[in-house]
Amino acid sequence: MSGITTTGSTILSGLERLPHSLLLWRALLQWIGGLGVIGMAVSILPFLRVGGMRLFQTESSDWSDKSLPRLAHLARSLFFVYALITLACILSYWLNGMTLFDAVSHALTTVSTGGYATDDRSMGRFDNSMLWISTLFMLLGGMPFVLFIRFISKPSLGALADDQVFAFLVIVAGLSLCLGIYLIASGQYEPYDALTQAAFNITSVITTTGFASADYSLWGGFSLALFFFVTFIGGCSGSTSGGMKIFRFQLSYLFLHRQIKMQVHPRGLFSIRFNGKEVEDDIIFSAVAFSFLFFMALVVTTLLLAILGLDYVTSLTGAATALTNVGPGLGDIIGPAGNFSSLPDAAKWVLCFAMLLGRLELLSLMVLFTPVFWRG
Repeated sequence: MSGITTTGSTILSGLERLPHSLLLWRALLQWIGGLGVIGMAVSILPFLRVGGMRLFQTESSDWSDKSLPRLAHLARSLFFVYALITLACILSYWLNGMTLFDAVSHALTTVSTGGYATDDRSMGRFDNSMLWISTLFMLLGGMPFVLFIRFISKPSLGALADDQVFAFLVIVAGLSLCLGIYLIASGQYEPYDALTQAAFNITSVITTTGFASADYSLWGGFSLALFFFVTFIGGCSGSTSGGMKIFRFQLSYLFLHRQIKMQVHPRGLFSIRFNGKEVEDDIIFSAVAFSFLFFMALVVTTLLLAILGLDYVTSLTGAATALTNVGPGLGDIIGPAGNFSSLPDAAKWVLCFAMLLGRLELLSLMVLFTPVFWRG
């Protein structure tokens, strides 16, 4: 479940001593899972009215009806772009000093934003240049793949223009800079190392990849709080990333901004626009419903894990990392330097269901358990 949902939480240790066949199998699970996530986000979820995803229905249908003759063509194009970025990542890793096996394994889990590594140290055994390469391809994995198809079809900067991508890059850059300054001010790293560590680990958590280059739980209270909240953000819709997705935070902000203006001008008419198009109210309501359901699922999962004997930090961050498909949690047990092997079997089953729930965007799975659905 952790592999196919690209969560990256693991119960295995001593990875460097495991057979290459097993490590490659784990990486392939995440690569295939990442491709499935993109296809689902582009071709299925927008038409199911799931959590505001209908916002991208026009975009995806335009692609399939106008720019591409059939949905099968869209699927082939997505696979081609996905494979091309993966190949570029393999070559970048290999040319920078990774062994060919490590380059293939890490590329498969970088582009899919999965986070499985071939060593217990994750990416901590590589130098800064390797971390910057990984950061770049994690960012690419967290962006809408439909934009890449557009760019290949019609190369221009306009093809890459997207409100989600802009907000995504601004958030990553801003949080990385804040954390980098904190690491420099606290004397934990030299400036370049601090910015490298900050950018890599912030990108890893926001894109829900789950790689770690250091045990950031030892960086102090500020970093712990920051990484906990960053866990919920996620990447862009139509990417391999999990989380709540950037566009839902954007819609929430725009909705709040409209409500403030309506308080000042009660009779005014104010529209919400996203990517130059007016957003209908039912899309906003769907995104709000998704957010409420997400935090309800977080509460229930946390309480179930606590009942099973886990401490507060492990229960809360374990639930959060499973629902957002990030991978590592916080604390001594499931933090970036630990794993999930010591958790009770019942807790692992709870986390398996939470990972599936998070990857299927909550509403699409929850509807199967409602009496209304079965009554037709």
